[in-house]
Parts: sequence; structure tokens; C-alpha cells
Amino acid sequence: MTIFSILITIAGLCLFEIISSIDNAIINAEVLHTMSAKARKWFLFWGLLSAVVVVRGLLPWLIVWFATPGIGPIDAITATCSGNPHIMEAVETAAPVLLAGGGTFLIFLFFHWLFLEDKHFGLPHEKFFLQNGIWFYSTVSIILAVLVWTMMKQNPIMAFGAVVGSTAFFITHGFKQNAEKAESTLMKTGMSDISKILFLEVIDATFSIDGVLGAFAFTLSVPLILIGNGLGAIVLRQFTVGNIERIKKYVFLKNGAMYSILLLGLVMISDSFGHEIPSWFSPAMTFLIVGFFFFKSTQATKVMKKLAK
Repeated sequence: MTIFSILITIAGLCLFEIISSIDNAIINAEVLHTMSAKARKWFLFWGLLSAVVVVRGLLPWLIVWFATPGIGPIDAITATCSGNPHIMEAVETAAPVLLAGGGTFLIFLFFHWLFLEDKHFGLPHEKFFLQNGIWFYSTVSIILAVLVWTMMKQNPIMAFGAVVGSTAFFITHGFKQNAEKAESTLMKTGMSDISKILFLEVIDATFSIDGVLGAFAFTLSVPLILIGNGLGAIVLRQFTVGNIERIKKYVFLKNGAMYSILLLGLVMISDSFGHEIPSWFSPAMTFLIVGFFFFKSTQATKVMKKLAK
């Protein structure tokens, strides 16, 4: 990779990590307000360390390692820049399975948001889909059936990867739903600060799966994922401390995150079928999509301020 492609990849990963973890940051901010100053400082330092190193470093490393049986744990870190033909062949063989699973996960995530989640309507069609949320399960079932049927013809293991991706979506979605319900209970009960910190760590690990899987649409390089997602996590923690209310004002940022997730899911599926997509495409399109919805958010904020006068 050239220096330019490395920098734009890291920038894209950082931005994607920030926007895909906004919900997580809001939950963190709400719970942190109920904790002591000492506990908040502990979480913001040690929690950040675990979020960057353990979750955003360990998870992509484990995914690459387990998805590529022909390489060892050290090779999983250096695989994308290794000159060893055996390692490169193993990565090329395993990549379609990994991309198929990650792409399926992200596409399911987008349609769940489109059909079932309450939202500020950034585009006209979003209201229609929310009103017809009953069709979510039918839609994703058909998508999975088409993907599996198509992938079976090219590589049966790819089809298995798509099934694993759909399974991972429903498992993590269940954890997220329980976490959101637990937040309201946590705010009312007198749980200790240690219990709240442990709760936030579990929440962070669950919510980070979206960002980690989406990162593979940018690159298969574990070090770049660690750097890009790690920087995004650091920036997001700073917003959590002092600027979360400002972030909430940008009402369409979540829309931008979800349309980016759809794009990255499609990129991963396309890559899994062997279509060559330039390394700059995913980060460039992420910036473009997020920029569009950021602009819509600023315009909406201006209108609300005028109406309030």
C-alpha cells in the first residue's frame, strides 16, 4: 500500500468508528453521569485502554487468525504485508469467507435500522420502511437465501460465511437490546460504580463489533484496523466526556452511519466474489455519505433555532 492509501484508510476507519459508535457513546455518557469522579476517571483511562487494545486490536486479530487456518497467530498480524507466498495464498483463500460473513452482518444491520428502529427521517423512503417494519425478517431471509444460493455456486465455504454473519447479527442484536433495557434499570437502581464500569465494558465490546467487521471493508490489515479504530475510539471518548449533547444535535449522523454500513456491506460482498475495488473507495465514500448527512443535520439545527426564536 502507498502512504496515501494507508493514510486515507486510517482516516476512513477513524471516521467510521466514530459514527458507528455514537449510540454507545450516548449510553456511556448517561451512565457516567451517575458515577463518582474517581470512577469516571478510571473508566475513561483503563476503559479506553481495554477498548482500543483488547476489543479493537484483539477482535480483528482473532477474526483473521480463525478465518485463515493456514497461518499462525503472529502471521495473522503481518499477513497483509508479508512476502511469504504461503501466507499470502492462505489470506487470499480465506478472505472471501471473511468478507461474505462481515458483509452479510452489515447488510442485516442496515435493514434492521431501516425497518425497525426509530429515527429522524433523513430521506423520504425511510418513513415508508419504518411503517412496514413487519417485512424486516422476510427481507433479510430472502437476502440470505439469495446470497447462499449464489455463493454455493462459487465457493460453498463462502455460503457458510454468510450464514455465520447472519447468526452473529442476531446474537449481537440480542445483546444490544438487553443492554439498552439494562441501561434504564441501571439508572434507577443503586448499583456500585464497579458494577457500572463492568456493564459499560460489556456494552463497548458488543457495540464495537459493528465497527470491527465494517473495518474489513477498508482493509484486512490488523495493524491498520487497530490504529484507525483506536483513534476513533479515543476521539469518541472525548466526546463522551464533554460534548455528547453537541453530538446529539446532529440528528442525521446515525443515518449517515447506517448508509455507510450498507455501502461497506455491499463492498465486502462484492470483494468476496473477486471484484477488485480500489482501496480508496470505501473511505472516500464513507466521508461523502457522512458529510452529506452532517450537512443535513446542520441545516436542520438552523431551522430549529429559527423556529425557537
